[in-house]
Amino acid sequence: MPASETSQQEKIRLEHQAAKLFMRWYEHDTGKPIRHIWHNRPIKPDVSCQFEGERLDLEIAHLYGTEQEAMKILGRNLSRKTRQELRKMEQDTDPHHRLLNALNRILANKATKRYKTRRVWLVIRNAHPAWNSNVIAAMQHRIQVPRKHPFEQIWIVGDFNGKSGIVQLYPRNRE
Repeated sequence: MPASETSQQEKIRLEHQAAKLFMRWYEHDTGKPIRHIWHNRPIKPDVSCQFEGERLDLEIAHLYGTEQEAMKILGRNLSRKTRQELRKMEQDTDPHHRLLNALNRILANKATKRYKTRRVWLVIRNAHPAWNSNVIAAMQHRIQVPRKHPFEQIWIVGDFNGKSGIVQLYPRNRE
């Protein structure tokens, strides 16, 4: 199988894992069922599901700490651009600053995207072992959600295995 096809399958697998972790915690925290994920073509958000009787699209992103960690988690080499971004983060020795910088970079990048869908939420899966939902919630006032973005809601899965829960970044207060 060609490397690009393998990396695409890995990307889809990671997106599905992130969506499932998010959906499980969302149901747990709100009592509202969210079910049946499927993958979309590139023009749409990554994953779709059923929520409150309607289609809900989820754009999935992953938050990494260092190049080595991302490579280990993904089990492969990273693109030159991704390596450059992770190297910039490594220069900051304070892990909380790195978290904020990486998260704010993802939010700024995703805010520029446009989707052909009625409802889309952004779900970010944290992959750095030093960060979890409690750390993210404590730093939430320093997270810069861009004023304009296409997302109805923005969430973060607090850790790679989904053990620490989820944090809603936008809107700040749950419904």
